[in-house]
Amino acid sequence: MTAIAAAEPGGPEVLRPEQRPVPRPGPGEVLIKIAAAGVNGADLSQRQGRYPMPPGAPDILGLEASGEIVALGEGAGPWRIGDPVCALLIGGGYAEYCLAAAGHCLPIPRGLSVVDAGALPEVVMTVWLNIFEIGNLQPGETLLVHGGASGIGTTAIQLAAARGVRVITTAGSEEKCRRCRDLGASRAINYREEDFVAVVAQETGGRGADVILDMVGGDYLQRNLTALGWRGRLVMIAFKGGSRIEVDFSPIQAKQLTITGSRLRPRPVAEKARITAAVRQAVWPLIEDGRVRPVIDSRVPLREAARAHERLQASRHIGKILLVTG
Repeated sequence: MTAIAAAEPGGPEVLRPEQRPVPRPGPGEVLIKIAAAGVNGADLSQRQGRYPMPPGAPDILGLEASGEIVALGEGAGPWRIGDPVCALLIGGGYAEYCLAAAGHCLPIPRGLSVVDAGALPEVVMTVWLNIFEIGNLQPGETLLVHGGASGIGTTAIQLAAARGVRVITTAGSEEKCRRCRDLGASRAINYREEDFVAVVAQETGGRGADVILDMVGGDYLQRNLTALGWRGRLVMIAFKGGSRIEVDFSPIQAKQLTITGSRLRPRPVAEKARITAAVRQAVWPLIEDGRVRPVIDSRVPLREAARAHERLQASRHIGKILLVTG
């Protein structure tokens, strides 16, 4: 099979097609013939040699994929050969075939193509876990999402709005802000022109946000603490602006704030299966009735993975970039 791995840490140019053996499923695993794989920020970090790899992860990139099950390991029921699925992966999605834990697979939502379903597993599970489970976001509350035009952001806006949450988001251009509003954000802040702390205060009557989903870190940390309201929760999932900074923590005490964060990839197999089941129950109906849909920026041939990374790294995208095998 054709697969994409980074021969050495570096820029997008280190991503080259290689020929690899088709893997065989072990106990509790399925083999998927891939139609599409999502491209995520963690893939860029892995390519650059900056992502700590969990035990057992392959060097082939890719944390989510969709396609058809073509082989089953022992105990991989209730799946059958021929079932169309999308799956959360520990790695290996940038290929023509990949292995997935049976418990990390989901049926393709009704009304969605197999290809476009490749944009769902990683982002939907990340959003569900961090905003609704860890952040405990409730209907009627206010959510601030940084990076609203990203795959995570476009999913978070739609899912939160569908569950009765008021959404404020930041983005880096007027076009991206417009798309965020179209997806359900009540206010989209062009962070190049406006101060999100001031806008959040204005939009909430000085009360502040209840939950902030942040993938920036750096100097956003202090500003996020200011933007949060009483008993607000800051959930951090990435640190594009850096993970080390001097911070005044007094707002935490004054407002009883919570700072937390998580990573999905290194969690135990059983825990990821639990999250998969929760997403199927809570989110899949919203996708099937059209209230939440993956926003697809572009579909790029697998062999041109370097071009997909260049687009993601330059932040030219709105929504998800997919690598397609067909």
